Amino acid sequence: MQEAKPKIKLLFLCTGNSCRSQMAEGWAQALKSDAIETYSAGIETHGLNPNAVRVMQEVDVDISGHTSQHVDEFKDVAFDAVVTVCAHANAHCPTFGGNARVLHVPFDDPPKLAELAKTPEAALDCYRRVRDEIRAFVQSLPAALEIPPKEA
Repeated sequence: MQEAKPKIKLLFLCTGNSCRSQMAEGWAQALKSDAIETYSAGIETHGLNPNAVRVMQEVDVDISGHTSQHVDEFKDVAFDAVVTVCAHANAHCPTFGGNARVLHVPFDDPPKLAELAKTPEAALDCYRRVRDEIRAFVQSLPAALEIPPKEA
């Protein structure tokens, strides 16, 4: 019987851990849970964005039980990779122990995009677009992280 490979420990980091990093964590759990142990956090905590929850539910990914977490809660986790999903998080990314590779993959801020929307449905379309862009990135994992697979 072959031993299971250890999972890559991956943190998605954004400013408030309310939207983009939450969607990324949800996608990674739904699509890559066999290879990746996923976390999300923020430089600050802003609470879970209800529109992010709604558009993820549209694609059968439930993030409603997630909570907005501060990056300091994970200071003792030995991450293999940290993906910053916004410029602010990238600029203020803390130092992680071990050999964590930090990769910046920026995504537009759905709430900011939605400010210009003329209808509630158009506002949700902003969230949907970013949701789908994040899914495409997550589908490229773990290869996109450019870290070798862990040996069992």
